[in-house]
Amino acid sequence: MGKLTISKNKGMDATIISNTFIDEYMEDANDAQIKIYLYLSRMLGAGLSTSVSEISDKFNYTEKDVMRSLKYWEKAHVMTLEYDESKNLTGIRLENLLSQTRNSTPSVLNETSMETESPKPAPVVSIVTRQVESRETVPEVPEEDPFAKPSYSADDLRSFKDRENTRQLFFIAESYIGKPLTPGDMKSILYFSDCLHFSDDLIDYLIQYCVDRGKKDFKYIEAVAISWAKSGVTTPKQAEKFATKYDKSVYTIMKDLGRNGSPTGKELEYINRWLKEYAFSQDIIAEACERTVLATNSHRFEYAEGILSNWKKENVKKKSDIQKVDDLYQKHRQAKSPASGPNRFNQFVQRDYNFDELEAKLLSK
Repeated sequence: MGKLTISKNKGMDATIISNTFIDEYMEDANDAQIKIYLYLSRMLGAGLSTSVSEISDKFNYTEKDVMRSLKYWEKAHVMTLEYDESKNLTGIRLENLLSQTRNSTPSVLNETSMETESPKPAPVVSIVTRQVESRETVPEVPEEDPFAKPSYSADDLRSFKDRENTRQLFFIAESYIGKPLTPGDMKSILYFSDCLHFSDDLIDYLIQYCVDRGKKDFKYIEAVAISWAKSGVTTPKQAEKFATKYDKSVYTIMKDLGRNGSPTGKELEYINRWLKEYAFSQDIIAEACERTVLATNSHRFEYAEGILSNWKKENVKKKSDIQKVDDLYQKHRQAKSPASGPNRFNQFVQRDYNFDELEAKLLSK
């Protein structure tokens, strides 16, 4: 059989989506973000304009949902948001993804304009393709913490509850928790979906994982979720793999501090900080725990935090660096009081970890 000639109907209605978007960007986005990007691409191809309120009405999202999705894509460099002098959104420029990697700054963009809900709406501009100036010409929008929990309104929660898959997700969560969800619990689940971009399957696994460990408090569940998000966990399989390593580290630290059982939400925050933010190895944390246990029987997490935060300031990277910090401190002490000598209990900076002072501060709160 000979080769076939392939052609298309000139009147065919279609929207072209970049393969780069499908291969590199779509997997990490939630449903709202994908729908809004596809809709904007369709409007661009048709030479039409739109507005935040129009997108909100079309997909039954709140305007806040729409803006969060637009800011998500801007942060991923998939689009650029344009503002006027009054900080009103006036336009959206879709990036040429083929000319960039996920961390690069694009040079050729497609532009689609949006009306915004304001007393003096910006004029509608026809959709065009053009060479644009550098990104620095766009007014800067303050960076937001990508893991900060928004203050969701009743309208936000109502919109989330109206989604087709949300009722089933709430039912599963109530089954695990063993009681009806409070509005605060529901907002936590909204946060997992909306801000952390967890799939329903991952949220299901998250709640089950925490409940299996005897933790049904959503503050604790949020702490675990943030830890997973910061570690790039996007699927239940990745979460299971991460949890195996995570559990071993957490419970080793708990044991080193003389604690049994699962950590509280606050204790988990400390452990996450030591492992993730400070990026300390297990042997460095174990040394801090040993010194803590020798020094006090209470407020051990706060005391260990004092030691580890000081080592972070002193740029401790490996266990041998700790001795250098101790030696410097001893020289400083001897310079002040030559008669004093080192012992096992003053080989760290006691001025920074003075437990009496620390306990007084804690009790005064």
